[in-house]
Amino acid sequence: MRGGLVVAVAALVLLVLVTAALWLSRRHTLDRRVGSFRCALRHGTRWPGGVAQYGAAAFYWWRSASLAPRPARRWERESLAIVSKREADLPGLPGQLVVTCRGRCQAQQVEFELLMSADAYAGLTSWIEATPSRVGSVI
Repeated sequence: MRGGLVVAVAALVLLVLVTAALWLSRRHTLDRRVGSFRCALRHGTRWPGGVAQYGAAAFYWWRSASLAPRPARRWERESLAIVSKREADLPGLPGQLVVTCRGRCQAQQVEFELLMSADAYAGLTSWIEATPSRVGSVI
């Protein structure tokens, strides 16, 4: 009986270590991608952290607290527009902006908010403005 308990504890410790290694590897990979930046996406009243990335045809967002290899959200580039931006009124986050965006996600137009740094906002606006045939998509 005692040997079985030792094996179970060892298996649990191994599982925790493997999960932590996978999470750190995923986080490192997402942070190193070209066009990626840390930001939070409003989900109700919460702001779960994540990593966003602008690609050739879409804007992606991955949750930080996840092992999923695919992004949690994806918006089509040609439909993405910034509706408004304002200083974040969240304690402990000086210099952060709340950016309201509109874009097509899973074939329907949606509005969403991102919490990001001013530098990340500058990069996002540049990426949107660089989309061919775009006028009036950034404020």
